[in-house]
Amino acid sequence: MVRRFGEPLAEAEVWDFLRRRRPILGAAVISGGEPTLQPDLAEFCRRLQGLGYAVKLDTNGSAPEVISGLIDRRLINYLALDLKADPRRYPREIAPDDPGEAILATIAVLKRSGLPHEFRITAAAPFVSRESMPAMARAVTGLAPVFLQRCRLETTLDPEFMSRHPPPDPDALQALADLARPHLPVHIRA
Repeated sequence: MVRRFGEPLAEAEVWDFLRRRRPILGAAVISGGEPTLQPDLAEFCRRLQGLGYAVKLDTNGSAPEVISGLIDRRLINYLALDLKADPRRYPREIAPDDPGEAILATIAVLKRSGLPHEFRITAAAPFVSRESMPAMARAVTGLAPVFLQRCRLETTLDPEFMSRHPPPDPDALQALADLARPHLPVHIRA
């Protein structure tokens, strides 16, 4: 069957694909939009693990109670938290309903959970800047790796906004990483 780009798969097709690929794949990544908004996320993770997959969750951290429940029930094996700005000063352009306290709660859950995890900081101006980077680094200080990555502009909801705030060049990305390094090691992802 030929499928057009963007045409959704039937659920049975997805599970059939995952069963067939299991001999060569060891893990599945659940990413966004924001996966913690899905009411059946826990069941989806349980089914993936039932097929023998390790489960990685990519999240913005705005639902600490969902993440805590997944960790408590051992339904995820790894988590990557994408931090878009200083959680204490989350801009309305990113999230109209300030998720800062929720993100800080998720960071606290991760730090005490023992679950392997990482933090990713997407360097998108003006949200990640010389002023905000040290605070962001302090918020995630701990044992988990922190990756700083350039914002990608291939698909954006507001091209005009992004044209006024282009992503940092390699030197500017390095300067941001240097600002965080007094607080923690930062790895740059190209």
